Amino acid sequence: MHGGFEHRVGVLFVCLGNICRSPMAEGAFRAAALERQFPFHVDSAGTASYHVGSQPDPRAIAIASLNGIDITGQSARQIERDDFYRFSHIIAMDRANLEGLRARAPRDGTATLAMLMDAVDGRRGEPVADPYYGDTAAFEEAWRVISLGTGAWVDRFIREGVQQRA
Repeated sequence: MHGGFEHRVGVLFVCLGNICRSPMAEGAFRAAALERQFPFHVDSAGTASYHVGSQPDPRAIAIASLNGIDITGQSARQIERDDFYRFSHIIAMDRANLEGLRARAPRDGTATLAMLMDAVDGRRGEPVADPYYGDTAAFEEAWRVISLGTGAWVDRFIREGVQQRA
């Protein structure tokens, strides 16, 4: 393909329950991609089914809102087998969730598995701390790290010339 993106990208952000980190990452990635006019498909999921159907944690909603992003329309879901084919990248918030994804991934799955901070120079493999049992400061710190990571992924996709999956 000349003068455009050669590959397609769809990104799925994954944490444990899909009510804190991954919904914030979905919102932050969406905002970063829109700001850079990068075509995208993004979603989030959890490795566990604890909160399926629930809205994001009120503290996650609040911190996203303070940063100009509305995540209230999101609904928690658990990762599905089809996700390993539907998305080009499945990005975990920490090592435990990455290992859970690797254990579930079908042998012929086409998604690249990675951690959020893998796209940030010098921070490969670093986790995003789970703010669930923390206070407002824990959510603020998670947002700071998530924003850095999601922006770095958008920049990487643009640099590598990728486009959203249909």
